Amino acid sequence: MDVRVRFAPSPTGFLHIGGVRTALFNWLFARHEGGKFILRIEDTDKQRSERRFEDDILKNLEWLGITWDEPPARQSERLEIYEKNLKNLLDSHKAYYCFCTPEELEDEYQAQMSQGLVPKYSGKCRSLSEEERAVKQLKNPGVIRFRMRDHVVSFSDMIRGKVEFNTALFGDIIIAKSLREPLYNFASVIDDADMKISHVIRGEEHLSNTPKQIMLQEALDLPTPKYAHLPLILGADKKKLSKRVLTNSLNDYRAQGFLPSAIINFLMLLGWHPSDDKEVFTVPEMIAAFSIKRVQKAGAIYNPEKLDWFNAMHIRQLSDVELAQYLKPFIPEEWASDKNRLLRAIAVTKERMKSLTDFQKEAGFVFAVAEYPATMLVWKSATVPQTITRLEYVHALLTKDDGVVFPSEHTATALMEYANKEGRGDVLWPLRVALSGREASPGPAELLRILGKDESVRRIADAVQKLKHTL
Repeated sequence: MDVRVRFAPSPTGFLHIGGVRTALFNWLFARHEGGKFILRIEDTDKQRSERRFEDDILKNLEWLGITWDEPPARQSERLEIYEKNLKNLLDSHKAYYCFCTPEELEDEYQAQMSQGLVPKYSGKCRSLSEEERAVKQLKNPGVIRFRMRDHVVSFSDMIRGKVEFNTALFGDIIIAKSLREPLYNFASVIDDADMKISHVIRGEEHLSNTPKQIMLQEALDLPTPKYAHLPLILGADKKKLSKRVLTNSLNDYRAQGFLPSAIINFLMLLGWHPSDDKEVFTVPEMIAAFSIKRVQKAGAIYNPEKLDWFNAMHIRQLSDVELAQYLKPFIPEEWASDKNRLLRAIAVTKERMKSLTDFQKEAGFVFAVAEYPATMLVWKSATVPQTITRLEYVHALLTKDDGVVFPSEHTATALMEYANKEGRGDVLWPLRVALSGREASPGPAELLRILGKDESVRRIADAVQKLKHTL
């Protein structure tokens, strides 16, 4: 069997994290099996579907690296195909028009509930004659229902094993609002067959749709794909993850500075586990390791702290040049244009970053010294005049340095000899503050290498002037 899977989002909102996991599992399965990944836009909901949401889905899948193998299909461009198949069902009396009003259906529902019955459509319009149907249709266009015969549908789920449903509990389901307005279950069945989908991998919430779709496939003499239903995503309390978190737009994660590789690494492990204890995967490693057999039945715990950890790990795996490209949307343009300084800044901050947004906070001192009080320059019991003297000595020492590499080995040795003589804190603390404008920063030697001679000397001179203004 040629493996062909699909991701079929509705463009009624921005791409969210739950949708991304479904797309990812389909994509990994296709890539691992050497198959095809199909993107299908289910846009038959005219009121809620918007092109901007479709554009968002395409843009973010591309950003994640989840690529599709054929031009995206749109259900709104396939209405004639649905109409033809709906007419087929109507003509063969496997479907019929229903004219029950919402009020009538609600009364039925309440009556069945009061009797302790499972609520389902009674079949009131099942036996209307052509004449009765024509009369009713003058006042009410009606909907199209599928005649659901009583049957036990059994199928083998690739994750859950044998699953059975008694279709007598469903009643006759609505499959279309009109000949050119198909609903999900019907359109999905037609599309999967038309597009030769071999495996349907989707969330557990669709499990109850599967027997309905199998019955429709049988009625239309269509093949039944293999099904796999992914486990629910749960919160830390092991309850279903709140809709607010589950439907967070992927744009929010991008704005918070998450890398695409970190997001898909995190999502791959939401319901799937490797054969060993490995956690951090590159994309090629994910494809090579992925097996649908290792998807778990139990719910997967969504842990935002773990996502932060994955992001930090993937940031560290990038080369400095690669990270510079990802940082561009998060830093001022003048930082990005100063490539040498940017790369030096990345080298000293990468290990401390959990997010791309951390860089500006961690590395801002490399590009400009924030305003700081002169008192910060003074180490413990040292005086302002002593601190000025020590900074001026270091300033003179660095100014004389003409080595190819700054600071030269000779200058670095002389600096440490002076610090040991005067007191390390008394010399190195004001030097570090003068160079960074911060109490917490890399050490003085590292700062000198990052900033270079001209910038280092200028900042020390500024610090001396700041101290002199306090006298």
